[in-house]
Amino acid sequence: MSALGTLLRKFPKNAVPTFWQPAVSKLALPSNVNGDRCVNKIQVRHAGPQWLPDENYYRKLGDLVMLPKETSSPSNSDAIQYEVPEISMENFREEEIHNITVNFGPQHPAAHGVLRLVMTITGESIKKCDPHIGLLHRGTEKLIEYKTYTQALPYFDRLDYVSMMCNEQAYSLAVEKLLNIDIPLRAKYIRTLFGEITRILNHIMSVGTHALDVGALSPFFWIFEEREKLMEFYERVSGARMHAAYVRPGGVSQDLPLGLMDDIYDFCTRFNQRIDEVDDVLSENRIWKQRTVDVGIVSAEDAQNLGFSGVMLRGSGIKWDLRKVQPYDAYNLVDFDVPIGRHGDTYDRYLIRMEEMRQSLRIILQCLNQMPEGEIKVDDNKIVPPSRAEMKESMEALIHHFKLFTEGYNVPPGATYAAVEAPRVSLEYT
Repeated sequence: MSALGTLLRKFPKNAVPTFWQPAVSKLALPSNVNGDRCVNKIQVRHAGPQWLPDENYYRKLGDLVMLPKETSSPSNSDAIQYEVPEISMENFREEEIHNITVNFGPQHPAAHGVLRLVMTITGESIKKCDPHIGLLHRGTEKLIEYKTYTQALPYFDRLDYVSMMCNEQAYSLAVEKLLNIDIPLRAKYIRTLFGEITRILNHIMSVGTHALDVGALSPFFWIFEEREKLMEFYERVSGARMHAAYVRPGGVSQDLPLGLMDDIYDFCTRFNQRIDEVDDVLSENRIWKQRTVDVGIVSAEDAQNLGFSGVMLRGSGIKWDLRKVQPYDAYNLVDFDVPIGRHGDTYDRYLIRMEEMRQSLRIILQCLNQMPEGEIKVDDNKIVPPSRAEMKESMEALIHHFKLFTEGYNVPPGATYAAVEAPRVSLEYT
């Protein structure tokens, strides 16, 4: 403040510093609505022209535009006089608008992650898209080469941060095939239960953020409030909201806490109403349908040739769901339907996600009703770490625990293949 005061004191009271003087250049504008033209002279400084509308013309409008009351003119020595020609519509001609190349990302709010797309667009139509992948590549495969099978599990949580337990489920199934073990039935039901909770988590993220990007704020807040309840179920069963490391080779890490099944049941009875509310707001909304109907159409033939899976494949009309065609864990013990699309556009894929959330609620309720009592992991301390109580009573259990977390376990030589129907795609490990 003192420096500014010192600067101001150097100027006379009635003077205006040069760098505060408003521009005095004038642009010829129509003088009235009848088409009469006015021609003014403008002054352009060598430092760069500054253009302002004709002050006299705008003052006739009733001071609708705020203009400076006083202006200072530059000296004639540093200005050149130019004459502005009359502006006539004859000087304008139609020109063809060319395509525009736009960089989407790599960090963009609508990407909901790290993604870069180099798109050629005409208006709102994307004519060409060049995806730049690998921005999230962290060398997971190479890192796992130096880890044991137990230590490698948390890496799979990070592959898709919205489908955590489904990633763990696919990895655990692959290791169990190599070890040739079968997990207890209760563990299968728990895996299926949380696999469908994860599916709802993912579809809420997809539908909610899609609606938010289009401009619908209310559905985003409605269903994200429900998503927070599902994250609480994650936290209660594993201690973590996102990277749970709950589904492990040989079963699950621990049993369901008391009261969790009742809370999941209460959630299922109320969440259907939330889905209906979002359906009422979006499905017949004019703006939503303009943005999604006949947009991003993928035919069934193209979907197969391009190797699509998951919602993208079913949206094109192909009924392929690994939970039905190659059932794993407890999916062969529950009943549900597989929705498919007819047109292969964005609107069909939205409807499929909405219906899959309803079907997930059916599966969750069946798991809660059919889940038996019993063990949650295999009874082999060479694969599954013993409990703390066993370690305090058994020297063999303590030795197994030490060997398991220092050296891990070895699997028989060979190869395997495991796949699960993750919320986004068919997740396959070899």
